[in-house]
Amino acid sequence: MKKTKRPLPEPSLHRSAGRGGKPIDEFQAKRQETTRIGKARTPAAKPSETKLEVKEPSELLAFLLAALRHKHGRNAVKSILSRGQVSVEGRTVTRHDHPLAPGQSVTVSWARVAEPSRFVGLAILHEDDDLIVIEKDAGLLAVSTEREKELTAYRQLSDHVKRSDPRARLFVVHRLDRDTSGVMMFAKNERTKQLLQNDWQEAVLERTYIALVEGAVRNPEGTIRSWLKENKAMRMYSSPTPDDGQLAVTHYNAVKVSRDYSLLEVRLETGRKNQIRVHMQDIGHPVADDVKYGARTKPIGRLGLHAHVLSFRHPANGRTMRFESPVPAVFMRVFREPDSPR
Repeated sequence: MKKTKRPLPEPSLHRSAGRGGKPIDEFQAKRQETTRIGKARTPAAKPSETKLEVKEPSELLAFLLAALRHKHGRNAVKSILSRGQVSVEGRTVTRHDHPLAPGQSVTVSWARVAEPSRFVGLAILHEDDDLIVIEKDAGLLAVSTEREKELTAYRQLSDHVKRSDPRARLFVVHRLDRDTSGVMMFAKNERTKQLLQNDWQEAVLERTYIALVEGAVRNPEGTIRSWLKENKAMRMYSSPTPDDGQLAVTHYNAVKVSRDYSLLEVRLETGRKNQIRVHMQDIGHPVADDVKYGARTKPIGRLGLHAHVLSFRHPANGRTMRFESPVPAVFMRVFREPDSPR
C-alpha cells in the first residue's frame, strides 16, 4: 500500500509588518532579531597604558601635550602627570620640566591611580629606590618592640612601600626615641641598610639636634665625652671607669639662654642610645620634660629634643643629601616675656 506524504505544517498565522508594510511570519521575526543581536559589537577595551618613544630632546609636559593633543587637553594632561600616571624609563615622574632625551621610553598609565598613603605623625621628606627620609612627630614610636604593638613609623612606611610592590620591605637604619621629633631615615633594601650601618661614621656628614634643657648653661659651648652603659632597668648611664662601655662624644653650643632654660644646638660625633639625654644630665642641665634623666620641670608637655639636621652621602650614587626640620615653635615658648603676646 502506497503511503501518502503528510503535508508540512503551515507557518504560524501570527504575522507582523515588515519593511514596506509586507507581513513577515513569527519565525522570520525571530531570525531577524537573532541576526541583529549577533551583529552587535562590544566596544573595544581601552588599553591599560600607552608607550611613547622620545625622538628629540624635550621637557616632559611639552612632550605629553604634543603626543596626546588629539585626545586630551592641556589641563587633562597636567592632571595625568600630577597624579603619578606617567613614568620615564620605568620610574614615576611628576615634574613638568623633567628633561627627556632621544630614545627614552615614556609610559602613560590609564589605570586608576591608588590613593596616596595617609600617615599619622610623620611626613615623607624624600623617597627614592634605596631609602626614605621622614620627619617624625614627638609621641610616635619609630619601631615597635616585643612589648609594644602599637602604630609605628616603621609599620606605616612598610604599608606604604607595599602599595606599589607587595614584596617590598623596609629596613631600620637608626632610631629616634618615641618623644624625640625630627628627621630620620629607613632603607628600602638590605644592601642600602648594610652600606649605611657598616660605614655610619663616614656616610653621615652631620647629625644636629636642638635640645631645650633646664637651667642657664655657663659655657656657651662644650664637648662631653664618656663611656655609656645600660643597667638592668634599660636606663643608660655614664660609666665612671674609662673604656668601660661605648664611647660617646657630644658637642654643643648655646643658641638662646634665659635664667631657667637654655636652647642648645647639639652635634653628635657618635650615636649611642639616649646619648644626648645622658650627657645633658651629666653636666647638670637635663633635657626639659625628661623625668627619666633628671628633669624637674615640664614646660612644653613633651621631651625637649628635636632631630634638626641629617646629612649623609647617598650609598647608591655618593651624592650629598641634607634634610632639615625646623625647630618646634613650642621650644621657644619658654623664652617669651611673661607679658608678651602668644
